[in-house]
Amino acid sequence: MKKVTFEIFRYDPDKDKEAYYKTYDVELRRPGYLMLDALNQIKWELDPTLTYRRSCREGVCGSDGINVNGVNMLSCMTKVEDLGSDHIVIQPLPGMNVMRDLVVDVDDFFTKFITVKPYLIRKSPNPDKEIYQSPEDRKKLDGLYECIACGCCSSSCPSYWADKKYLGPNAFLRAWRYLADSRDEGAEERLPILNDKHGVWRCHTIYNCVEACPKELNPTEAIMNIRKMLLDTEF
Repeated sequence: MKKVTFEIFRYDPDKDKEAYYKTYDVELRRPGYLMLDALNQIKWELDPTLTYRRSCREGVCGSDGINVNGVNMLSCMTKVEDLGSDHIVIQPLPGMNVMRDLVVDVDDFFTKFITVKPYLIRKSPNPDKEIYQSPEDRKKLDGLYECIACGCCSSSCPSYWADKKYLGPNAFLRAWRYLADSRDEGAEERLPILNDKHGVWRCHTIYNCVEACPKELNPTEAIMNIRKMLLDTEF
């Protein structure tokens, strides 16, 4: 049975003066052993004090984002064998304050998410039954609505680390999801929020967010589309 060494970031603010790394040897007990399986094995069998987030185990909840060997990913979607290493370093998502071990404070992340008004805004009276949308217009939302707000994209972005007011790739992707929606009438409310030095113009298009997204979405493309809409809009 193959063993892999896990070097995990540890920090308990109630007793640790500074963070440190602790090493564990984990048995890969079956093919397709996930990072989450390994973390569970460590917590349940080796060290019950290890703290991390998990919920759905299906890549839907977005709660288990971590940094593995320098790359952001979801523990429930990543197979240990696919990393091709016998020594794996696990850290919390960068650019976010650590609460304990692999758990980060996501309050600021979701505050920025809410700032861009990620919901359908209507000015016209709603019809009796539904707001019609053609199949062609619905298709424009593919690659946008699948976001699970895991934070992997924003926490991979140097601008997000450097500028605490920068909204970040996740917020821009979610803003474009509604700006691109034929049923939405909220562009005049959202665009001024995005047209800011902490908005889409702060992006340096290095594509870290694209590489980090576990759903293979493209926040950078969303940012480019928002910029184009801003240039075509009179304020």
